[in-house]
Amino acid sequence: MPRLAALPVRSRPAPQPRESPIAEPWKRSWLYCAPGDRRTLAWLVLLHVAGLAGLIVLPLPGWPVALISLGVAVLGGLGTTVCYHRAHAHLGLRLNPVVDHVLVFFAMLNGSGTPRTWVANHRLHHATSDTEEDISAPARGFWWAHLRWLWQAGQAPAARYCPDLDRPAYRLWNRLQIPILVLSLGGGLLFGLSAALWLGPLRLLWALHAQCTVNSICHLGQPTALGGSSKNVWWLAPFLFLQGENWHRNHHEHPNDPRLGQGAQIDFGWWSILALRRFGLARDVRRVRRAA
Repeated sequence: MPRLAALPVRSRPAPQPRESPIAEPWKRSWLYCAPGDRRTLAWLVLLHVAGLAGLIVLPLPGWPVALISLGVAVLGGLGTTVCYHRAHAHLGLRLNPVVDHVLVFFAMLNGSGTPRTWVANHRLHHATSDTEEDISAPARGFWWAHLRWLWQAGQAPAARYCPDLDRPAYRLWNRLQIPILVLSLGGGLLFGLSAALWLGPLRLLWALHAQCTVNSICHLGQPTALGGSSKNVWWLAPFLFLQGENWHRNHHEHPNDPRLGQGAQIDFGWWSILALRRFGLARDVRRVRRAA
């Protein structure tokens, strides 16, 4: 999820304040924007308006366009779950640098934002999960956890939460974000208006709301000492392309384990990591010993 514009989570570090914190922003108007986040709201409004208008006036695409849209969305999902989440936010593995940056590109093409903003926000979420400082706490309402925090909570300070990504290779992606989003939204125009709709706003809306369910629906469980309010939601698996993010209680119980699905739970993200490791493109893959 794009945020237009710190330490790895192994234990549970003391919460740190966000940049420009605003008291109880969830009680404000939906139009309220945290400092610097007006473009985020404008982007989300544009996606929804363009998607709705396109569905009303444009025909359905042919199979080639539909398959390309699906393929880009799947690659973007792998970029988010394997690269942003498991490799960078939790240091569960190390990726070959070329694979790493290819996955970053597809994650950004899917609207997930830059590596530094995504990782900083996610580490803050884990450090403060189910507390008043939780950046996307569902206790503040479903829509706050699902969408509103993106433009109303304020950005987690990257310098504090992900100093390990304070390198030129990752700062470069900050400058490339706007061009990549322009390409993502409008690149399909090269193939016609209908293709532009499905390759652009509709694909981005699917990716946006699928990711957002992990913060909202997957945090509506009965609290436990280890996993908090997180829960596994089996029926979300198809919406997340079976990539494993819906096994969210597993993740909160063992956040540094790069395998999210356990036993018979399908986790294509984990299987992709195993494939990358087999070809020497991933290393230092962690495994956490779980109680039987």
